[in-house]
Amino acid sequence: MAATLHDVANLAGVSFKTVSNVVNGYPHVRPATREKVERAIAELGYKPNLSARSLRSGRTGAIALAVPELNLSYFAELAGFVIEAAERAGLVTLVEQTGGDRAREIALLQSPRLRRTDGLILSPLGMRQEDAGALDVAFPLVLLGERTFDWPSDHVTMDNLRAARAATEYLLASGRRRIAVIGENEDEVMGSARLRLRGYREALEAGGVEYDERLVARATLWHRADGARAMRELLDRGVAFDAVFGFNDTLALGAMRVLQEAGLRVPEDVAVLGFDNLDEAAYAIPSLTTVDPGREWIARTAVETLLERLRRGGGEAPPSTKLADFTIVARESAPGA
Repeated sequence: MAATLHDVANLAGVSFKTVSNVVNGYPHVRPATREKVERAIAELGYKPNLSARSLRSGRTGAIALAVPELNLSYFAELAGFVIEAAERAGLVTLVEQTGGDRAREIALLQSPRLRRTDGLILSPLGMRQEDAGALDVAFPLVLLGERTFDWPSDHVTMDNLRAARAATEYLLASGRRRIAVIGENEDEVMGSARLRLRGYREALEAGGVEYDERLVARATLWHRADGARAMRELLDRGVAFDAVFGFNDTLALGAMRVLQEAGLRVPEDVAVLGFDNLDEAAYAIPSLTTVDPGREWIARTAVETLLERLRRGGGEAPPSTKLADFTIVARESAPGA
């Protein structure tokens, strides 16, 4: 016979209610207790009866996650962490890919497909402030990223500005003074590129280093090919630089390949620093120094926020904004001072 919640409670030595809280993602459970329950669930092979839960609660046992594109490693890894966090709460995750397209993001918010889920975690990229009314939905919604809207929605994000400033300060402290950046997007009104460029400029100003537009390379998309293309443009300009700050790891990795092809040594001639702390960054040659923006925390907190909204019955509580902490992960491509 299939294991039950009572079986899990007996094996873990806790109450039925405690097991229910863990399965349903209740955040206020002591880590040691949660670990005992999760071990018991794994040992017994307990699987929540989603159909029975749906009949009792009116819920589907599923949530939706919508990201711009899974080809970008950041969003692929974020999706993995969201799926893991949802599984611990006994939920399945349906993943949507919007392409960062404004019309597709708005259409998704109105899609009947979401009726098969209990709520949505959305990372909007194309939507604008004038589209904020589209966020007036009948289901719990958690926004990710820096696309802030004047609308009462729960929001979980990273500290792009302070993290970019800290990354630039790290390079300055290691003795670099001609720091190029890759990832600027002049078409962007609000978002990660704009905030990271601002953090970079603030660090230069505080360090007494003059801002030089010739050191800023545009990249509308943030794939490896875009980082490589931007680096070739920087080299073609003939402007001297001794460090590169890629606005994400994939840009930095593409740029680092071109530097090496050009016969420049990393980090001896040019230090390289990225942003995201992707798994592959640790295995690049040389390994990539990067900003860890708290991706796993963001994923876990987004799921917990959505579940808390479900438990409260939707809009009873005021919307929350939660900001992840960040760290600089020093590796071979840009060793510290």
